[in-house]
Amino acid sequence: MVVVLEKNIKEKQLENVIKHLEEFGFAVHKSTGVEQIVLGAIGVKPDFDIRRVKVLEGVAEVYRITEPFKLASRSFKKEDTRIKIGDVEIGGNAVAIMAGPCSVESEKQIFTIAEIVAKAGAKILRGGAYKPRTSPYSFQGLGENGLKLLRQAGDAFGLLVITEVMESSQIDLIEKYTDIFQVGARNMQNFSLLRDLGKASKPIMLKRGLSATIDDLLMSAEYILSNGNQNVMLCERGI
Repeated sequence: MVVVLEKNIKEKQLENVIKHLEEFGFAVHKSTGVEQIVLGAIGVKPDFDIRRVKVLEGVAEVYRITEPFKLASRSFKKEDTRIKIGDVEIGGNAVAIMAGPCSVESEKQIFTIAEIVAKAGAKILRGGAYKPRTSPYSFQGLGENGLKLLRQAGDAFGLLVITEVMESSQIDLIEKYTDIFQVGARNMQNFSLLRDLGKASKPIMLKRGLSATIDDLLMSAEYILSNGNQNVMLCERGI
């Protein structure tokens, strides 16, 4: 359910609306737009009478979201998401290019590539420290040493860095070095990982999984959004 608030709503009225929604059993998510505040009331309550919310002071409009995804819906947030990290904006009018190797393999390799992509106009350096390989005998990444090299190369050439997180146990370590978490296609429906990333403080780039529909991708984004992290980017991928 989406609750659109009046443009001139007072703080006490806002607090009262949120309080009532929580008492009705909804989890409340707030989106502050350019002109209005919108509340997303999340909860499976098909018989709930929305008129109980419409009568509250400060409420302009209430309606149900018919899509299975709620917080990822344009009904909840009409404005484009813009993620600002330092002086780089993702989601604005300019294209923020991310470039780099599949995996960080050595200091020379990552520094050479970082210099090349920075000169070519990239703003974000990508590189994997943990690599999911088909064969258990293949190179699996440099781990924390790879994260350190990626961070050092990014800092040396004025680039943000993005790297893939494979499992929840890696979040705290990776968060020390990266600016953006990447969720690979294989993990698009790793829901426990997505929930935990929803509690992380840094933006998430979510890749579309193999043969996943648009609804599948948006429902995966919903796991992150519903756990508190509103800075989600969607990455299209071959299917």
